[in-house]
Amino acid sequence: MLRQLQDILTREGNVGIITGKNPSVDDMGAALALYLSLSASGKNISIVSPTEPIVELSNLIGINKVKNRFDGASGDLVVSFPYKEGEIDKVSYTLEDGFLNIVVKEGELGLNFNQKDIKYSRSAGIPKVVIVVGAPRLSDLTEILDPAQMKDTTVVNIDNKNDNQGYGDIVLVSQKISSVSEAIANIIQNLGLTLDKDIAQNLLSGISYATENFQNPSTSPLAFEMTAVLIKQGAVRSIGRRQPQEVKTAFDFGVPLKPQTQPVVEQKEAQKEDDQATKEDPFIRLQKKLDEMKAKQKQETAQEPKREINQEQKPAIGEGAPDDWLTPKIYKGSTNF
Repeated sequence: MLRQLQDILTREGNVGIITGKNPSVDDMGAALALYLSLSASGKNISIVSPTEPIVELSNLIGINKVKNRFDGASGDLVVSFPYKEGEIDKVSYTLEDGFLNIVVKEGELGLNFNQKDIKYSRSAGIPKVVIVVGAPRLSDLTEILDPAQMKDTTVVNIDNKNDNQGYGDIVLVSQKISSVSEAIANIIQNLGLTLDKDIAQNLLSGISYATENFQNPSTSPLAFEMTAVLIKQGAVRSIGRRQPQEVKTAFDFGVPLKPQTQPVVEQKEAQKEDDQATKEDPFIRLQKKLDEMKAKQKQETAQEPKREINQEQKPAIGEGAPDDWLTPKIYKGSTNF
């Protein structure tokens, strides 16, 4: 297949590249890389897409070259005249001094238009070779390709999607590869096409996108092999920054925030002490905790107010009694009544 593609690209000088609808970074990166590589070889290359490129593709090199239709030297020139029944009798042409003259003979009603009403346009001419990148179905490209004009066009189908219908004269479709960009990189390398820093960067961007920065388990060996080649050409891996995780605060849950009573400096000092304590022996930490508890209890006892005994209240048994209260005593009677 690669030999056939090489023969066609060598023979034909007019090549068109088409992406599918809403192309990904992988699809567009691969298509632009092939566009830049073939353009460097001096061929007449055009690249089109059925949909407008999105912002995500703006960093790809050559994105400003993407159009929504084919145009150029291969298109037909159309001359349009305003027409009403009875104004134009017939149309003919003459050749004089290297010019083609189109003669519009007026009818019974005469010509009611001026030169400024005449329009010139170029129809969308389909190139001799059309390379479709990342489009599973050719029917999705009817806005660009007219099947009636494609009888002499060679269609090359390059893709890795499971639902690709396998259309085209040269089919380079495989589900074993993890990106279209690695397939294009392999084609460029094997055909000896131009591979500079810009081309390599587009391809590496596509491979990184398709493989989720090489974290996807389905990343193929060819992706790693081509990545090594692209980095040698000057491509740079662009690893996106991790998005910070959202932190919920008390305010998010409807709880009013309490004022910070402890200064930040004291918090840092306390944190240092806690960190130092975790490195000590557990028995030493236990003893420190006991000492702190005793000191706290002693402080609370000292601050507790003393109770005063009510003078009218009788003391309980054994409380405030004389020393000889429980000693046996001899009753001494008296005759004095």
